[in-house]
Amino acid sequence: MNRTSHLIIPLVLASISNVAYAADDSEESTTIEQITIEVSPTANTLPVGTFDSPISNLEYDPRVDLQSRNMAEAQADVTIRGGIFENTGFRVGSATLLDPQSGHYFAEIPIAPQMLTGASVLTGADNALYGVNSSVGTVSFGWKPITTGGSVSVGVGTNDFNLQSVHAGKSIPLDTIADWRLGFEGEYSHSQSDGSIDFGDHDFNRATARVQLTSADSQTDLFFGSQEKFFGWPNLYTPFGVNETEDLETQLLMLNHKQSYATNSEFEVSAYYRKNNDHYIYSRENPSAFQAFHETEVKSFAISGRHAQNDVFSLNYSAQFIEDSIESTTLENNFTSRNYYKISVLPEYTMALENNQQLTVRLGAAFDDTNRDDSQLSLIGDITFNTINSNATERTFYLSYAEASQVAGYTAIGGNDSGGLFRSNYSLERETTKNLELGLLLEQQSWQLNSAIFYRQDNNLTDWTFSFDSTSARFAEPVDIDTAGLEFLATKQLENTEIIASYTYLHKSETYGSPDADASFYALNFPDHRLTLGAVWSPTDILEFRIDNEWRKQHKNALRRSDDEALFTQLTLKVTPPILQNFFITLAADNLWDESFEEIPGTPGRGEQYTLTATYSW
Repeated sequence: MNRTSHLIIPLVLASISNVAYAADDSEESTTIEQITIEVSPTANTLPVGTFDSPISNLEYDPRVDLQSRNMAEAQADVTIRGGIFENTGFRVGSATLLDPQSGHYFAEIPIAPQMLTGASVLTGADNALYGVNSSVGTVSFGWKPITTGGSVSVGVGTNDFNLQSVHAGKSIPLDTIADWRLGFEGEYSHSQSDGSIDFGDHDFNRATARVQLTSADSQTDLFFGSQEKFFGWPNLYTPFGVNETEDLETQLLMLNHKQSYATNSEFEVSAYYRKNNDHYIYSRENPSAFQAFHETEVKSFAISGRHAQNDVFSLNYSAQFIEDSIESTTLENNFTSRNYYKISVLPEYTMALENNQQLTVRLGAAFDDTNRDDSQLSLIGDITFNTINSNATERTFYLSYAEASQVAGYTAIGGNDSGGLFRSNYSLERETTKNLELGLLLEQQSWQLNSAIFYRQDNNLTDWTFSFDSTSARFAEPVDIDTAGLEFLATKQLENTEIIASYTYLHKSETYGSPDADASFYALNFPDHRLTLGAVWSPTDILEFRIDNEWRKQHKNALRRSDDEALFTQLTLKVTPPILQNFFITLAADNLWDESFEEIPGTPGRGEQYTLTATYSW
């Protein structure tokens, strides 16, 4: 029997196969056809209160925990499986987008979501294979093919909110070359409001453009994006009750080429230049009291791919080089530039067993190095057992062990180590992670269940700690943390309703290297229990309801002034008038119960937001 398998990342939880099969009744041969289906892990796909970005609605995504200041699109710390924001990478094509200053700015990605595939969350072996300087997880995106069409949206809402957005694409065949197409795509978006709480105003602009050349087996994209963001928030970073502001400007130039060849073989090459400017003001009423300027530049080249020697043996690989630098008014030593190198090789062996069963074994390693830090060799491996039953039910078990490593950002290792609010530590060493997990995926045509149990050891994790005697000063300290987790995600498709539900449990035990560290500002800011429940209901062709709910019981933190339990709800009603073709109106509400939960301890949570948006598409 001939069988092929393709390991991808499911909606959540693990690195396992997610394929659909078509079986031939013949006893001599069985054909397995791979079908890639992109499904949103949340009911709502657009945010309330600004235009959408690659990280929009991740706060309702069961795969990650998003901790925001102001709102997710303003400043968001994205964590995976109880890690911290520095442990999470963002990957586009084959390249991880890095910001050397701090993980707070990893998610500054000036790309219109219409140009990208939905987010895949890489954990375990796949994160170790493809992620760079992101030891726990990577949020990965691919470039979509350009199609002819577009849309324009205008919106208004509470808190003096207004929005304007336009997006258009054009794909034309090249008459002189068969099966080749040339595409052009552009987008501009702007939003502004006074904010859901006092002094929480924002003013955002984004402009993006892309040129694409495609053939039957290749896609090349040249992209440029520019984004400007001003936003304010009380206690944005400090605990002193002042109204702080931040002004960010980000530019990204990226070239990406993806090529398929032979059978089940492909590679992708990515190169980018990223520049990020940050102007922080401690007090908007008295800007001269303290302000900081940072400018980071990153250049990178990356390649990843899969070479299938035959139906039995394949080679997965990934490599990336990154060169970064920073100019800052707050960094006080000479740690202002660094080069990163990573190469990963993961051979894969597949065996077709009896009764529509398949066993896949992957075992390899990754090598990380920089010109300033010690190198690290990491082991990567997993075993996947897949069964397709006669009733079209797919069952997949997997066991994975993966090691990964990363180095600390410049704010943690290059600033003042004896004064100020955030105090660096010049002796921080490379962080290492070991992750062991066992998972199960059950899938049928109308439902899916993902489940996993994992145990992770983080050694020399860089965390920001504080002392009970001085909670305003935060220190970069190494910590060893053991994290145990349990995760479930279920989806069910009914006649006119889709339901998404999840539960996660996390438990941590920690050992800090400094006796002065009484509590954690980031590493121990996690939910012990978290539930999400979403639904999409379309009772008629005119009406569509979307709702996302998240309930959490957060681990106690001495700086948190709100309750440790919280319930958030986002509700959207889409109305499509039958007399107006290609036109719809959206009524949306976020934080429906006006929850005051502090996602960042000591930083006020967001308030209620209601919007009305009209969209015309063509």
